[in-house]
Amino acid sequence: MSNFWFGEGIRKGRKTEKFPFAQPDDPPARPSGLEGSGEPYCPTEAIKNGKWDQGKCIFCRLCEPEYQPTGRQDIFSVKKTEPALKKSFYIYKLDSGTCGACNVELGTIFDPQFDANRLNIFATNSPRHADAIVIMGILAEGMREALKNAYEAMPEPKLIIALGACAISGGILGDSPMVREDYHVEIAGCPPSPYTILEALARARGD
Repeated sequence: MSNFWFGEGIRKGRKTEKFPFAQPDDPPARPSGLEGSGEPYCPTEAIKNGKWDQGKCIFCRLCEPEYQPTGRQDIFSVKKTEPALKKSFYIYKLDSGTCGACNVELGTIFDPQFDANRLNIFATNSPRHADAIVIMGILAEGMREALKNAYEAMPEPKLIIALGACAISGGILGDSPMVREDYHVEIAGCPPSPYTILEALARARGD
């Protein structure tokens, strides 16, 4: 079977996207930036007083037709950058209580379509080798100490990244693992798209 996929790769040629150096080939409508007006029902209060909080949005579509997706993938915020990480940026993934969707989308950025390694972005299984901790999910009580230990084990400089609505705001399932002010990067979505994740990580190191 492995020979089959190797042959397919040779036959079809390079399939890695040029993103983030070019526009996405086929960006998803959801999750993406929302535009609209009014006060539609929102289970997470992501839309309140006519303003959209991307970090609370679970993209459930209950706000339609008042609000519509734009296709914009830049639904993240970077409060702190570390230019020293441009040559190599290692992330440590910590699942504090997810449904699994954020794990899947984060893993996708290392697939051939996106190939985060070409941007010098890598994954590590040890927080001692990590430059950033990527937190996914709500805070399951049994993960409180694990999160604390992982953070303390990381060398300086280090970044704290919230991936997905649950990590940022608790979503509709529970409480976020940390207060939003403590995150250096927030990547919105439920789950975020690989485009959003990849660009946010690149921006976090100062690109």
